[in-house]
Amino acid sequence: MEIITGVERRRHWRTEDKLRIVAEAERPGARFVDVARRHEVSRGLLWQWRDQARRGVLVAEPAPPFVPVQVTAGIAGPAADANPAPAARPMTRDTKSSAGDGRIEIALPDGTVVRVGEGIGSAALRRVLAALRA
Repeated sequence: MEIITGVERRRHWRTEDKLRIVAEAERPGARFVDVARRHEVSRGLLWQWRDQARRGVLVAEPAPPFVPVQVTAGIAGPAADANPAPAARPMTRDTKSSAGDGRIEIALPDGTVVRVGEGIGSAALRRVLAALRA
């Protein structure tokens, strides 16, 4: 018997966790009820996840593709004429920012500089920074 005191809150599952639990439930010899109990998920919710996975509604986010990169000493592209400063300079409050053209510059401790447009999503930026840390 489980006694719940206070307000019961609905859990929010990540897509990766849902797919992992569904895959565990579909292994040969796995008992659906045991998998649901082990992960503290109702059987009905687990059936819904399984149905969504089979219909293609519940899918993992594809891994970001990696492309070859060539590092050069200068800044490449159309911004080279507008900003002749070295690429590895740290960003300070005194440094003239590129806010006029809508770009964001991130200087990492190892000297790597990442410049992105203002329209980049936070998830995409997180993936880029995670790839740089790896």
